[in-house]
Parts: sequence; C-alpha cells; structure tokens
Amino acid sequence: MEYVSPLPSDDKRLQRRYLQLVQEHLSPVQAIAAGLRALPGTAQAFASTQAAWRFYANPRVTLPQLAQPLIEAARAAVEQDNQHYALVVHDWSQLLFKAHHSKRDRAVLSSATDLGYELLTALVLSDRDGAPIAPVCQQVRAAGGVSSSRSARVQPIPSQLDALAPTMRFVHRLKLGKPTVHLIDREADSVAHYRQWARHQRLFLVRADAQRVVRHEGQERPLSAVVASLHRGGKFRPSRTVLYHGRPAEQFVAEAAVVLERPAAPNRRGAGGGPRRLVRGAALPLRLVVSEVRDADGAVLATWLLLTNVPATVSASEVALWYYWRWRVESYFKLLKGAGLHLEHWQQETAPALAKRLLVASMACVVVWRVARSEAPEAAEVRRLLVRLSGRQMKWGVESTEPALLAGLWVLLSMMRVLEHEDLSGLLRMAKSILPTSEPPEQPRRSAV
Repeated sequence: MEYVSPLPSDDKRLQRRYLQLVQEHLSPVQAIAAGLRALPGTAQAFASTQAAWRFYANPRVTLPQLAQPLIEAARAAVEQDNQHYALVVHDWSQLLFKAHHSKRDRAVLSSATDLGYELLTALVLSDRDGAPIAPVCQQVRAAGGVSSSRSARVQPIPSQLDALAPTMRFVHRLKLGKPTVHLIDREADSVAHYRQWARHQRLFLVRADAQRVVRHEGQERPLSAVVASLHRGGKFRPSRTVLYHGRPAEQFVAEAAVVLERPAAPNRRGAGGGPRRLVRGAALPLRLVVSEVRDADGAVLATWLLLTNVPATVSASEVALWYYWRWRVESYFKLLKGAGLHLEHWQQETAPALAKRLLVASMACVVVWRVARSEAPEAAEVRRLLVRLSGRQMKWGVESTEPALLAGLWVLLSMMRVLEHEDLSGLLRMAKSILPTSEPPEQPRRSAV
C-alpha cells in the first residue's frame, strides 16, 4: 500500500514522521510497554519516542489532517469494491484510564470510578461481505470537550445521540460514491432522532426495543406484538447460516410495514425538573425487519428487531445481514484496545494528543484490513508469510487473523529496515557467531527390502 501524507507539503519532516508513525503502529504492543516500538535503523528508540511526542504536540498537526488518509482510503475502497451502498457503523466505546492520573482531562464514564474517555467511531463497511474498510470519523469525549476528526478545535460536549446527526452530515459531505446507510445499535432507538434523520434524508438501520409502540395493520401495538403476529402468520423464512458465539446457526427473517406516530419523549427535562416534555411530529413509515437466530432444534438463540427506512429494493434478508455485520466495529475496538495496540495503556496526557495517535493507529489498521481482504493472486502467499513471521499459531482452518498480520507486518518492516543498513552476508556471520552451531540434518534411513 502506498502511503500519502496528509500534512503540509512544505514540511517534509512532518510528512516523514507521519509515515514513520504509521509503520511503527503496525507493531502489536504489550500492556507493560504500550509505547511505540522503533523500527531498526540509525536512530535510537528514545529518539523515536521523542519525535513521536513532538509530532502529537505540534499545533500544525490537526485531527482533520490526520483523518484525511482514512477518508481517501474509504472513498477508493467504496468506489472499487462496494456494490450499491456504503455501510457506516456508529458505535461508542469506553477508554478506561483509571490509574492514569497524569491525564487530567479524564471524564466520568458509566460510574464514578470509571475514569477515561469515550470514543465514538463511524466505521465504513463493504456491502459485499461486511469487511471493515476505514473509520472516516472519530471523536474522543473528555471532561473539557470533544476532540473530533471533524474539527481542528475542541468542541462542546453533546449527548450521545445528538452527536450522531453532525457525524451523519459530515459523512454525507464526504461523497463516498455510494448512498450511505447508517447502522446503529439499540442506544439510538429514539423517535425524535428517527424523525430528525428522516427529515435530512439519511438512510438508517437501528435495532429497536421490543416495547416500542408502532401502528401496524391499523392498530397501535408494541413491536413484541407485531413479532407474535408475524409468527402466527407464518411469515418467517430461512435466510442463511450464521455463526452464533462461534457455532453454526440458522437465521430466519420476517418483515412488516409499521408507522411511528406517537410523540417523542426526549430524556431532557426542563430547568426545574418535572416530567419530560412530549414532542409531536409527523408520522414516519418504516420497515420492521425481524431476525431470529435459531439452533438446529429450532430454539431461538437471539432476536433483532430492526427499524429502517432503506428502500424496498433491499430485501429483508439483506437488511438482516447488514446488521449482522455490525459486530465488525467491535473487532476494530478489540484490535485497538486488546489484541493489537493496547490503546488503554497509551501515555498521551490529553484527549487531543490521544486522538491524534488514534488516527495514526487507525491507518495501520486499514493497512492490515487491506492485506486481509485482498484477492490479488499473491495475497494468500503474503498472508501465509506474515503469519510465519509473526510466530502466531492459527486455529485449524484459519488462514490468518488481524493481530497475526499486524505482528507479521512489523517483522517484515523490521527486516527491510535492517537490510537497508546491514549487509546480508554480515548478518549471517553475526548470527553464526551468536547462535549455537546446529548439527547437519540426519539422512533418512532406507527401509529394508
């Protein structure tokens, strides 16, 4: 993959530092040493650490600049690989830094003892196979404001759901080349926000609560009653085999037309408290797609109630598959926080600095995803090589994993960097002087005739 630096063309030093940091983030880190691993070269590791610190503290390096390569990667992939839509998953993840007292801008998260930041990500997926492409917008909420890749300045803190509309607007203005469908989990089940997004012509797919009241076949009823009606009518059809907690299961899908017409009841209360104010709005027709995951005996393992305004040209089965792919954002968070980059151990002392490093690390993730999904003739051989270099053991039938590719890319880059500065024959001599001499391989014995 060819890197394009997002930084000012008149500052070659900053451009080189950006490319160096992306490559150094291809190394999986350990919780006890969460800093960057300097690539082998003429500079010492401490000098590399100092250079990284200066890069993140440099006021000329802004979040929108660092997000630009991610956006360009998304545009190129959507144009080339996606069929009809760009799927954008919005999700939140808590970044816990309980013991990082140097981070003075930590926010209180789910409880008074949970201190850290809240990350909101908009991750683009392929509508062919759900493969992650690139995060096109990321923002980190701290105690003093929000550091967003949409702005060079720290922004005021909105509510979780109120942060979605400007993010959707930003994604719309990116012109990714295909219509955008926004996939969000049950946190976004809000009548007021459904109406707001529909008013701005946003396509959305949201998991709804079973108690959500809608009008169905002329009657007001909760979604749970609509699902029961679909069962009585024999509307569920087998769709595909899926994995549920790692085991094969069958997905069944049914669909109904519903209308949201009740007033919205926002969580906000007036200055004096009291009951929530009801907000009336226009009736909003939507599609209800019900997805049930069943085991071999027909027992229901999971049920998703999905509300969407995606056109009817997209089948209910495809809608259910899109939501099934929403879990890919969780894999991205895992790669950032646990399996690869150990984000929750980074030492940056402010949310803006951490957000800058996050965007650089995300570019490293994009590189890994491209390697993982490449269908080029040599791609499979490249993945096998990277897994061998990583030293990781794969499960039976698994060609590679993203953490293994990340580790293998680091070793490959290290090898290339060493060969730029050292002679191969000299390296072999040094290896022989360090390693114990091995005995020649034993010749195979011939069997008696």
